[in-house]
This record gives sequence, C-alpha cells and structure tokens, in this order.
Amino acid sequence: MPRRLTLPEPSQGGRGRIDKLLASVYEDVSRATIQRWLSEGRVSIGGRVCGPRELVAGGVVVEVEEGAPPPSEAAPDASVPFEVVFEDEHLLVVDKPAGVVVHPARGHVTGTLVNGLIARGSVTAELLGEEPASPVRPGIVHRIDKDTSGLLVVAKSAKVREGLKQQLARHSMERQYHALTLGVPPLGRVESLHGRHPQARLRFSSAVREGKRAVTHVLEASALAGGEVALVRCRLETGRTHQLRVHLSERLHTPLLADALYGLGRAPRSPAVAQIAARLGRQALHAATLGFLHPVTGEALRFEAPWPRDLSEALAALRALTPR
Repeated sequence: MPRRLTLPEPSQGGRGRIDKLLASVYEDVSRATIQRWLSEGRVSIGGRVCGPRELVAGGVVVEVEEGAPPPSEAAPDASVPFEVVFEDEHLLVVDKPAGVVVHPARGHVTGTLVNGLIARGSVTAELLGEEPASPVRPGIVHRIDKDTSGLLVVAKSAKVREGLKQQLARHSMERQYHALTLGVPPLGRVESLHGRHPQARLRFSSAVREGKRAVTHVLEASALAGGEVALVRCRLETGRTHQLRVHLSERLHTPLLADALYGLGRAPRSPAVAQIAARLGRQALHAATLGFLHPVTGEALRFEAPWPRDLSEALAALRALTPR
C-alpha cells in the first residue's frame, strides 16, 4: 500500500530536489535508498512517476511505495580476522589487520571485513544491499587499504551511517595514521588535486589536471637508521583513496617503507633496512587514532589502536640501527 506524504518546504524556498525533500521526511532511511526507490518508479505525484532528480515545490503530496532492500551479495565468513574495539546498538569500531580487504570487490569476493561482519551479526538487514551501485558494503562508512592496518567505524543503521558520512564530509572526524617512510618528510600541510593516474589505473596521483581536493597534515617525523627512515604521524583532513601514500611519495618524496605500488622504484640504501622492508612485506601504514561524535548520543568518542606485531618488530629493528 503506497504511503501518502506531504513534502516540506525546501530550505532555500522555491523548488527542491525530490530525493532531498524525501530524505528530510524519512530520517531513518538513507539517501541512497530513497534514490533507489525513485529509480525503481516507486514515487509518484498524482499518478505520474517522479524522476530521481526532479525539482518539486513544498506542500506537494506524493505517494511512496516503500521497497525492501535487495539481498546483499556478500556471504557470511566467520574466518575473517578482526578485533572489535567498541560496540553498541548503533555502531562498532574495529581494528582491521593488514591483509584483509574491507568489502567485496573484483578479485576479493570473500574473506573481506564485510563478510566477517555479516557472519558475526554486526550488520543489520536494514543495511544489506543498500548501496545502489554495489550491494556489498553494508554499514561501511570509510575504508583503509588491504595492506594497511587499523581502525574503522561501521554503522548498524542507515541513519547512523549517514550521520558518520556527514562528519567525514565536514572533515570533523579525527583520523591519525602512523607510518614508516624512506627519508624524513617535512612537517606541515600538503594539499593537491587527487585522481586516477593517467597511465597506471591501479594507482592514484596528485599530478592530475582534474580531481578532488586532498589535504594531509604531517604532524611529527623522527629520523631512524641514520635518517634513512622516519617514524611519521599524519592526520587526514580529506580521505581520498591512497591519499597518504600518494602525498608521501609524490609530494614529499618520502614513500612508505615497503610500498610496492608507490615506492617510485626507490630501494633502501642499506642492506639492513632492505631486509626489514622485505620481512614487513606490506606498506608501513597504520590507522592508529579514530575520533568522532556519536551520531545518536552526541558523545565524543576517540579510539587508539596499538601497533600490530609486524610493524612493532620493524620499528624495533630500525631503532636498533639508529645511532644513540
């Protein structure tokens, strides 16, 4: 049975996009779901089906045939390793180990964090399949690379996910990373455009003519192994794919230790550092700190994840090479 609703007045007056006006009525339903209802022809005015981006005036009565979310394409997998740092009825914060992909994608259909969350029962049916472009990311708010370890927040409802995504868009979510770099980067703010590399499609680049704005803050850098390596702390202002790896490599010329994709062909000078990098076998990057306001309670939450064993062993070995 369709639901009859009266649309509110647009905030700027005049006419507003129907998906945005509906989102203000359906506070517990994500914009993605509303757009899917529109694309499926479930929203009408006077018997006429509305377009996904149609402009309408406030006070118009619409009929909405609310659709159930499609089933997720992600299968449960209880073998996926991850640690739950915090959990309540609205969200959870996990510490993802290196080697685990966040959500299913080409080449990684199973064994991802999402598969593990579904097996654990941490993702509700409300969220399964709610991403219209890819029904395999239920609850995922942000991502870190497969071979990066550290903290992620996962939503348990559409309302919570949208609230967390708004904090990401406002750059108010705190995300600090610890890293080991080849060379000592200068401290300060790095800003660039960010987009696909024009020749290497697996990579991203700051040397593009068109792209999204990317901002990284390098907060601390301590020299190790005679300055060949540095222990670095960075803060993300924006969160583009591979952003830290690109900025450290292309803009600061200090790529992550053992980063095969963005290492610029740069090998460690000393055999001892080269051995440490080979033993590590993955980019030396860890999402160490995550802070945000709880979208439901308003409480300020902040979490820190200790270094995993592989990075701790690499750091100890590098410190042993550092002159006193």
